[in-house]
Amino acid sequence: MTAARIVALAHAAHRQRPGHGGHGPILIGIDGPSGSGKSTLADRVAAALDDAPIVRMDDLYPGWDGLAAAVPILVRRVLAPAGRGRSPRYRRYDWHRGDYAEWRAVRRHRYLIVEGAGSTCGPARRHYAVRVFVDAPAGERMRRALQRDGDMFRPYWDRWARQEDALFGPDRTRRAAHVTVVTGSVPVGRTGAGRPCPPPGA
Repeated sequence: MTAARIVALAHAAHRQRPGHGGHGPILIGIDGPSGSGKSTLADRVAAALDDAPIVRMDDLYPGWDGLAAAVPILVRRVLAPAGRGRSPRYRRYDWHRGDYAEWRAVRRHRYLIVEGAGSTCGPARRHYAVRVFVDAPAGERMRRALQRDGDMFRPYWDRWARQEDALFGPDRTRRAAHVTVVTGSVPVGRTGAGRPCPPPGA
């Protein structure tokens, strides 16, 4: 039902446009802390919106201390161009190399989903027609994240969680969402490449 509600809001935003010439896609942001279920929800929404493209914040964060730094990158490379009717292009961050890798182009579509922590924060917020915040209890989120990414993620959990708290709290991200989702204690999968941890010693 949650995905259906988001899809309905996206359709409504598209219908309310005064015309289609020169407009970019309807932007849908799915935000929330790690392990909350954002990726799974994004996949369901994309499927219901005729295979809408998804930009994953995991591809934009510049490393393990880069949560806040990814927001202006998102705006500059994805949201602002999309709003001007251009096809966004961004460089994918390679977590194993610790540097940005190849450029990726976002295919044209009536809708574009951005998924990941920080995706609707700060200057990114105003670009979205639909903002979603996904959450779950901290213990459940950690269990899911470790199940998804393996025990190599464990040393980084607190480091990343501190950045989430520092960003979401002052930003009031959850309060600004059009839809708030609290997921239950069910396994959450990830179909994308995810945020792989660096190899030991990296």
